[in-house]
Amino acid sequence: MKAAVLYKSGSVPVYGEIEAPVSNGLNQQLLHVKAAAIKNLDKARVSGKHYASYKDFPCVVGVDGVGLLEDGRRVYAQGMTGMLAEYALISQQITPIPHNLDYVTAAALPNAVLGSAMPLLIRGKLEKRQNILFNGATGVTGQVAVQIAKYYGANEIIVTGRNERILNELRTFGATHTINLKEGEEAVKGKLKAIHDQYPIDIVIDYLWGQPITWILDTLKGGSIHHLSHTTKIVTAGDMAGKEIALTSAILRSSAIEILGSGFGSLSAEELIVFNKVILPEMFLLASNDKLKIQTAAYPLEEIAEVWNKDLPSGTRLVITI
Repeated sequence: MKAAVLYKSGSVPVYGEIEAPVSNGLNQQLLHVKAAAIKNLDKARVSGKHYASYKDFPCVVGVDGVGLLEDGRRVYAQGMTGMLAEYALISQQITPIPHNLDYVTAAALPNAVLGSAMPLLIRGKLEKRQNILFNGATGVTGQVAVQIAKYYGANEIIVTGRNERILNELRTFGATHTINLKEGEEAVKGKLKAIHDQYPIDIVIDYLWGQPITWILDTLKGGSIHHLSHTTKIVTAGDMAGKEIALTSAILRSSAIEILGSGFGSLSAEELIVFNKVILPEMFLLASNDKLKIQTAAYPLEEIAEVWNKDLPSGTRLVITI
């Protein structure tokens, strides 16, 4: 079969021929793959710097994708074998795709939904009418997160980022306040404080960590022993601006801030089942009805080597069609 084949760690996958997988007929199914998104996880595994990097070569790359089962059902699944190929083996854990949702969108959505719905709904436990701050919302996941927050009934939706064009677009998705991080520490903290004073922030979904989250922590901390804090959950879901911060004990003692993380290691098996069986199907349905949007750039499998490291517009997900 044709596939994106990796011959050694750190190289670029190339279009080539490799033996097709064969199902054992027990806990495996054969998927005729139609599209697969290229995500940071895919690139990290190929680079050889991820704990789950590929060990045996040549191999097919790709973590997840969408396609057709042998009985004709359209599904999303994570691969037991590489998904950037004409065929892949998957488990029985599948998510149906609506008949009117295109394969490219269906392939692009799951990772973005995982990085937005899970921190917001499962870790943050969003309730209707709560005020939400998305720190670093101009990427693919952040754009989806804003739409999901609006769908689930958030009140004020505050977003930060460095891309003015996308910040403006986020207002059409439901954002009520936008803050450009390029304005600098004092301006950002001043705007955040003004918003927090009027609309106390209930949940912060943070995709940046690093310096930007310290600005938020400084804004939320109490100012005196008579200060009555509003409880704010900070859910870290990424570290694009830095992996470490200096967090003082005083910040946590002077405020009602709760800090937790969202990632595969913090989610239970039951919560991941909820993602596959409840949350993702609902998001697929919204997308099929044009109520959830994601920006994509699609290229055929034959061009995998040329587009693997291609610079795309900010907020756009690369998808390979097969």
